[in-house]
Amino acid sequence: MKTKTVKHAAARPLWQLRLYVMDETPKSVTALANLKKFCEIYLKGRYHIKVIDLLKQPQLAKGDQILAIPTVVRKLPKPVRTILGTLSDTEHLLVGLDLRAAD
Repeated sequence: MKTKTVKHAAARPLWQLRLYVMDETPKSVTALANLKKFCEIYLKGRYHIKVIDLLKQPQLAKGDQILAIPTVVRKLPKPVRTILGTLSDTEHLLVGLDLRAAD
């Protein structure tokens, strides 16, 4: 029997992101679309986005200290990072989520 080498995804961590929005406002919709696009380009197959609508679950804002919306919070990998706004600036997202160091 021939042995096979299997590469595990553990070497590349799963990114857990929370996007806090308020209903389906234009900014919230834009932020979600931008985050999905960004993740498909830079984190393909290794991310999970949880959208939290603070209109429906306002009590969840306290846990991640949400003061403005839309806001994305990177829960994993640690450390936790937070970015505000519509997430339209790719360079800001790369640095903010710690995928690439600032120049």
